[in-house]
Amino acid sequence: MSQACGTSPVHPVRFDRLEALRAEAAIEPDAVPTGEAGKRTQIIAIYGKGGIGKSFTLANLSYMMAQQGKKVLLIGCDPKSDTTSLLFGGKACPTIIETSSRKKLAGEEVSIGDVCFKRDGVFAMELGGPEVGRGCGGRGIIHGFETLEKLGFHDWGFDYVLLDFLGDVVCGGFGLPIARDMCQKVIVVGSNDLQSLYVANNVCSAVEYFRRLGGNVGVAGLVINKDDGTGEAQAFAQSVGIPVLASIPAHDDIRRKSASYEIIGRPGGQWGGLFEALALNVAESQPVRPAPLSQDGLLGLFSADVTGRDYVMTPATAADMLGRDVIARPSLEVVYDTV
Repeated sequence: MSQACGTSPVHPVRFDRLEALRAEAAIEPDAVPTGEAGKRTQIIAIYGKGGIGKSFTLANLSYMMAQQGKKVLLIGCDPKSDTTSLLFGGKACPTIIETSSRKKLAGEEVSIGDVCFKRDGVFAMELGGPEVGRGCGGRGIIHGFETLEKLGFHDWGFDYVLLDFLGDVVCGGFGLPIARDMCQKVIVVGSNDLQSLYVANNVCSAVEYFRRLGGNVGVAGLVINKDDGTGEAQAFAQSVGIPVLASIPAHDDIRRKSASYEIIGRPGGQWGGLFEALALNVAESQPVRPAPLSQDGLLGLFSADVTGRDYVMTPATAADMLGRDVIARPSLEVVYDTV
């Protein structure tokens, strides 16, 4: 039989290949796992207003966890790159973004030893960020995690990975752990002031938003830092439905030791019991779906003399904007009668 012009010959499937395909198709799939789902590594994202004390809390928390026999990795995801400074006595840790750029210009690859350092069982690194006006901090976070993946992040064998995120920046990079289910739970750090609780409420809103889209991340609780006993942060936690994991007092000894880059989360120390309890609560707390407050609900946690919420808003007028009386001018619009 002649082959039609311009067509390719049709070759029958080889017999041995056909048999192999049939044998593969006959293999029964593995049974669906029925045990409790979970990852050995707990990845926890910690959010809070800039300057609220996230880095102080995380440095002492990670140190205590390591002393309890846990393998802990602390990753600073704040462009200020100050998460690890308390661990290293105030010394600046080379950032992943800066190191990656320098190595790339030299035609070299980034290695673990270039960006990850350790102290007394705690492993720590900084993602870093661009200089002011020279790039997007959120994009820097994304680039940093891409580099971590190339270094083998998903194969590392840690008990806990703690991510320090700035909470008062709302662009996509900083919401990465929540938006992409990169962590199992979120912890917020706040105090008894309106701005820090505003940030904490925003983080709860982000978690709730992505839960509605099918996400799985929840809020495991609130750490109250610089607690002066006025109770607004405690009331916030109760209102949104999350537990308080620890209340770190506004104590002068803590302030002085933190300012001199001294770790206070040591077993047997004056503040050791506080961080031992925090470490236990962080480990065991379950992520929950928060109920974020409205702006009025948030303001309602504070007395009116603090927030000025009893002020009545007065609408502006055209005369206010012009700085003079407004002269009414006839309209030049032509109106046609309809038939």
